[in-house]
Amino acid sequence: QVQLVESGGGLVQAGGSLRLSCAASGFTFKNYGMRWYRQAPGKEREWVALISSTGGSTNYVDSVKDRFTISRDNAKNTVYLQMNSLKPEDTAVYYCRRELDYWGQGTQVTVSS
Repeated sequence: QVQLVESGGGLVQAGGSLRLSCAASGFTFKNYGMRWYRQAPGKEREWVALISSTGGSTNYVDSVKDRFTISRDNAKNTVYLQMNSLKPEDTAVYYCRRELDYWGQGTQVTVSS
């Protein structure tokens, strides 16, 4: 069965960095685009970044452009989200998603001011 397991979240001060990982299993990872979403307390879940199956194409929500970088390692069946210059408003549970279907369980990111 499809499994997506996020890791790498935690507590960081504003201006700091974190790298999230999402380990995928149960499907042919290299055939699927992958996405990161986040959900802040009291807010709807929002799309953050996407990467094509080959990694050759990426896109980001405006609020994270030039700060976050999505990447993937198809040999390791893993997608990453490098988050730099973190702001308190980046505080959320971060989820990875296989294209538009399966979700991971999420990892908490908390940015203190």
